[in-house]
Amino acid sequence: MSPITPHSARSVVLTVAEVVSETADATSLVFELPTSDGAPPMDYKPGQFLTLRIPSDQTGSVARCYSLASSPFTDDKPKVTVKRTTDGYGSNWLCDNISAGDEIEVLPPSGVFTPPDLDAPLLLLAAGSGVTPIMSILKAALEKGSAPVVFFYANRSQDDVIFAEELRTLHERYDDRLTVVHWLESVQGLPRVSALTALFRPYAAHHAFMCGPGPFMDALHTALADAGFPHKQVHAEVFTSLSGDPFDDPDTAELTEEQTADAASVSVELDGTVHELSWPRSQTLVDIMMAAGLDVPYSCREGECGSCACTVVDGTVEMENVGALDQEDIDDGYILGCQARPTSDHLTIEF
Repeated sequence: MSPITPHSARSVVLTVAEVVSETADATSLVFELPTSDGAPPMDYKPGQFLTLRIPSDQTGSVARCYSLASSPFTDDKPKVTVKRTTDGYGSNWLCDNISAGDEIEVLPPSGVFTPPDLDAPLLLLAAGSGVTPIMSILKAALEKGSAPVVFFYANRSQDDVIFAEELRTLHERYDDRLTVVHWLESVQGLPRVSALTALFRPYAAHHAFMCGPGPFMDALHTALADAGFPHKQVHAEVFTSLSGDPFDDPDTAELTEEQTADAASVSVELDGTVHELSWPRSQTLVDIMMAAGLDVPYSCREGECGSCACTVVDGTVEMENVGALDQEDIDDGYILGCQARPTSDHLTIEF
């Protein structure tokens, strides 16, 4: 493959150190960390993801998000795991074409699917390739935390269990804290809500983190609610294919006098610092924060990844797309910064 030139001021080019065959249809890509002077560090939190730029003969490229299966506390190199999907261009291209030594362009680690407290008891729930961010959280919690961890993992069959050997090793090492429950469709059928409810009820004080196919996630939401889990203790990761190109730098065209005259004012708390900004009503929160030179968390800019989720403390906004949020999130005051535009004159936002 030819050397790659970054297409975005935010992106970095990584070299593939190793390609690991996990199962018949799942492959892990292990990346070398940049070593050149001035290269940004690959700092990430357990449960976050990378956005990869994948070549395409039809469109030039497509962007796909893949969770980091590595842990920042136990793995020397970041790793994403890709599972082939039927007619999935990105996953099939990566599994068929990437070899050790190849380069690939990525955006910085992103996502909010990460435990705020690794010492809290956790119920980790995964199906199929949804195990990737869960594995990152699992390894981080066992290494840095002290509380019990329950890991429920559903697959079609034993042959489909990604990271099977690594899970056995972790269970042996942390047998006093880690409980692993496998659910195999070939043996037990599809997970049933009633069975899941009974299984999860003893852990209603845990924080639940889940990732997997839509029907599996729907069953988990119902089962966790029936088992008595408060909404704020349930965290879900959902990915959809991106239609736009997050590797394009945002438009920084100068605003008209009319646009600035009617701007709202907003106080944004980011990483403990409060910033006072003018917020034109035609722009999103991510737009104005980037224009102010702030390191705002975002990735897809389509409302699908949830990386720019934040809380409205005061004021109101409208959103073109609420894709990554459910109604309970919205009722709790969460918004997506890449979709939000002000509808009140004064706002207070917290990241």
